[in-house]
Amino acid sequence: MVSSVKPRVEFLSEQFADIDGFLEDRIYEFNADATGFFDAAPYAAAIRDDEQRIIAAVSGFTWGRCCLIDKLWVDQAARRRGLGSFLVRAVEELALSRRCAQVILSSHTFQAPDFYRRLGYIEQGRITGYPAGHSDIHFGKLLDNASL
Repeated sequence: MVSSVKPRVEFLSEQFADIDGFLEDRIYEFNADATGFFDAAPYAAAIRDDEQRIIAAVSGFTWGRCCLIDKLWVDQAARRRGLGSFLVRAVEELALSRRCAQVILSSHTFQAPDFYRRLGYIEQGRITGYPAGHSDIHFGKLLDNASL
């Protein structure tokens, strides 16, 4: 039962992972019940150098015939060698194997929007001023032989 007393909000940065995980689970439960898609599956992949240090990595999840690239990073010294493209293509192959129809992602204007455009991603929306002086661009790409 919820009290009629004004609730106290605590910001607990040291418990971020616990609270974030709790929220992810509750929101997934709601979303799965609402859509009928109970197939969420995370993924993560990395490329390592000769010393086994991670020099490029990607993570995200698939759900409801969609694949989200949540994070993609290439070490500064390893850029312009095709590693980012290699990772994106690997994610697209994984998405197809999981029966996804599209891949979605976002990139700030100061990050890599032209990189994603070169790989066939189409701008679907833009949030201007996030962060201040920049924009957050949302991209999507339909996969071969896929329909929504």
